Amino acid sequence: MTEYKQDLFRYVAEEFAEDFHEGELQRREFLRRMTLLGGGVVGARTLIASLGIAGVSAAELAQAQAAPPQPDQASGAGLVDPRDPAITVTPMTYQARGFTQVAYLARPAGNAPAPGILVIHENKGLQPHIQDIARRLAKAGYIALAPDLVSKIGGTAQYIDTAQISSYLAQVSGDEHVANLKEAVAVLKQQAGVQGIGAIGFCFGGGLAWRLSTEVPELKAVVPFYGPAPDTAKVPGIKAAVLGVYGANDTRINAGIPALETALKAAGTTYGLKQYAGAGHAFNNDTGQSYVKSAADAAWADALAWFTKYLKS
Repeated sequence: MTEYKQDLFRYVAEEFAEDFHEGELQRREFLRRMTLLGGGVVGARTLIASLGIAGVSAAELAQAQAAPPQPDQASGAGLVDPRDPAITVTPMTYQARGFTQVAYLARPAGNAPAPGILVIHENKGLQPHIQDIARRLAKAGYIALAPDLVSKIGGTAQYIDTAQISSYLAQVSGDEHVANLKEAVAVLKQQAGVQGIGAIGFCFGGGLAWRLSTEVPELKAVVPFYGPAPDTAKVPGIKAAVLGVYGANDTRINAGIPALETALKAAGTTYGLKQYAGAGHAFNNDTGQSYVKSAADAAWADALAWFTKYLKS
């Protein structure tokens, strides 16, 4: 397991634990997800102990492992209707790295020149909310491509249980995720009228957006929403202007901000790191229990202003 793969695995485990502590996951569902991540009861016990959670027996884990999944909250209609005449949406596939890659393309109607933005999903895969993010960007004048990092095992749409998706994404190396994202960047560049490339990512995808910015110097503007910080040794590779978006109450992710800011300053990177009051992790997702409308509206306006300044110019 590479270091970054361990980081991704740990990130997903800690996110499940955080959702459990905050009441978003029932105990049985949390334990079921631990058995998925840990590869069974034995691995789950080790993982749970590493998270500082006591009082979980092997029998309880076995019962949770056999239980049906707790359904996620309904995703809702989204803020931008896919039938909006101002935009064109296209579910698409392309061949790259030996398998069929799935993605969702949204762009302003017509083929007028516009900047392109890669949209990187959360650890639940290419859900309707992320498709809606792509449509919001199209409505704002961008050509947005949201790749599905679950493509290698059939794509997000093949799985009802999002915990299976999260477990898969956690156990794939960061190198592989970034390689797939680089292919998506290449596909985005090939779309008619694309002029300049940016990226945006959320939670798990926010961390990948940070990492992609260290490895793809052609990116002009990147906006990671509450993503874990990249390897600070790689920060000098960032050529994009980066706006890091955080919830002020998201202590787990925010713990990495001071070291990241030190590295960004030392590298001379154009950056902003902004925390939004009253908001925790995943506050922008209007289909989840952590949604905070005031913070989400302000952060979205700031993201669009960042892209206008550094990607449209």
